[in-house]
Amino acid sequence: MIRANVRQMLQRSDAQLVLRVLGAGSALEYDRAESVLRERGLDALLDDPRLPVALHDARQGACASYGLVAYVMVRHALRAAGEEDRVLADYVASILLHFGLRDRAGRVAAADDEIFTTLADLLGAVDGPDARRSFLVRAHLGNYALWVSGLFPDYVEARRWRRGAPDLDYFEAAGRRGFELAAAHELASTQGLAPLFSAAGERFRTLRVALNRVSDAYLFPNHHSPERLMRQVRDDARWRFVS
Repeated sequence: MIRANVRQMLQRSDAQLVLRVLGAGSALEYDRAESVLRERGLDALLDDPRLPVALHDARQGACASYGLVAYVMVRHALRAAGEEDRVLADYVASILLHFGLRDRAGRVAAADDEIFTTLADLLGAVDGPDARRSFLVRAHLGNYALWVSGLFPDYVEARRWRRGAPDLDYFEAAGRRGFELAAAHELASTQGLAPLFSAAGERFRTLRVALNRVSDAYLFPNHHSPERLMRQVRDDARWRFVS
C-alpha cells in the first residue's frame, strides 16, 4: 500500500546535502540554512524556493536520494500551482518512488500477480469480492491515472491525436473516480486514509498539472511538439479561469 511517508524516510544525510547545496560554498548562506533547520525543522528547509534549482545545478545534487529529489520537485511544483498540503505532496512523491521500480506501476500491490495495463481494466475490477483487493484497485486506479497523465502527458496526447486513444480529460476523470471510490471504502476510514484520498480526487487536476510541469522541466526538457504547446496553453487557460 502506497502511503505518504517519503518525508519520514529522509535521512540525516539528506538534510546535510540540502544544507550544502543551499550554502553553495558560502559560510553565511550555510549558517542561515542551518539556522532554519534548527529552529523550524526540515520541512521549512525543504520549502526553500531556491532548493529545486540548487539540487538540479549543484554538483552535489547528483548524490541526492531519489526520495529527496522526488519530494522537493513535487512539493515545489504543487506550491507553484497553489497547493500547500504537504501530505498530498508526500503522497504524490511516494507514487513516483514506487512506480519507478520495475513493473510496480502495473500492479495494485508489490506482491500482486496481476498486471493492469489500462484504466478500463482497473475500472472493471474496483468492485471485486475481496474487500482488501478492491480497496487496493481503487487506490491504484487513482495512482496509475496520475502517474501516466502527470509524467507522460505528451505520450497521452500523441496517442490521442494519432490513434484516437483516451485524452488527458479521460485520465483525469478516471483518476478522480479512483480516489473518490478509495475514500469511500471502509478500509480507507479504518486506516485513516479517507481524507487523503478525498483531497487527491478533489484536486486531481492540480496534481496532474503540477506533475506535467515537473515532467516538462526535468524529465523531457528538450521535447517540443504541437501537442505539448496545446496542452500547456489549455492548462494555463483553465488555471486562470479557476483562479
